[in-house]
Amino acid sequence: MTVAETRSLARENAYRLLAACYYSPNRLLLEEYCFQNLAIILAELSSEAAAAAAETATLVETIDLQELLVQHSRLFVGPCQLPAPPYGSVWLEQEKSLMGATTVQVANFYTDCGLQLAAGTYQVPDQITVELEFMSYLVFKQREAALAGNREEADRQVGLQKEFLETFLLPWLTPFTDAVINDGEAPAYMALARCTRLFVTADWEYLHHAEND
Repeated sequence: MTVAETRSLARENAYRLLAACYYSPNRLLLEEYCFQNLAIILAELSSEAAAAAAETATLVETIDLQELLVQHSRLFVGPCQLPAPPYGSVWLEQEKSLMGATTVQVANFYTDCGLQLAAGTYQVPDQITVELEFMSYLVFKQREAALAGNREEADRQVGLQKEFLETFLLPWLTPFTDAVINDGEAPAYMALARCTRLFVTADWEYLHHAEND
């Protein structure tokens, strides 16, 4: 496997595992060492993000699963007012409402790329987990095209990644992660928020640098 192929696979898995870390915590998530594996993969991509992921993994190991679930629910689910709503529209729109115009724009972007959320899913298009998983999908499509020798399609997928990050994810990533960090009551998710910002920002810089090589 070439250096480029190795990095592409690491990027795909990093986005996928990062998304999984924002799922409602359960025994399977812990038994599959999701947080630890994220730290290992990120070591190939960003040392700072990897350190934050390793801190997350260490903190998760010290917390009872029920307490981790309580912290996750308080931050991201409810039923009370959320300190850090994990939805882009809440941070991007003046009304701070769920399922706003920007949500529709994200959904249309997915559709243009041949995807749509499964019927009956509880997720919304601009939820942090969905947007991170979509980035993993785009990197997979890039890697698939590159392995098939289709340079033009691989470059197109890179362009889609940059467009998605710039248009949809990066504009609300900082206020969202700031909200988690400044809440100050969930150390594991505070570390995860730092990891998320560090990795996504580093990945954007990598894509920009690659374009100019």
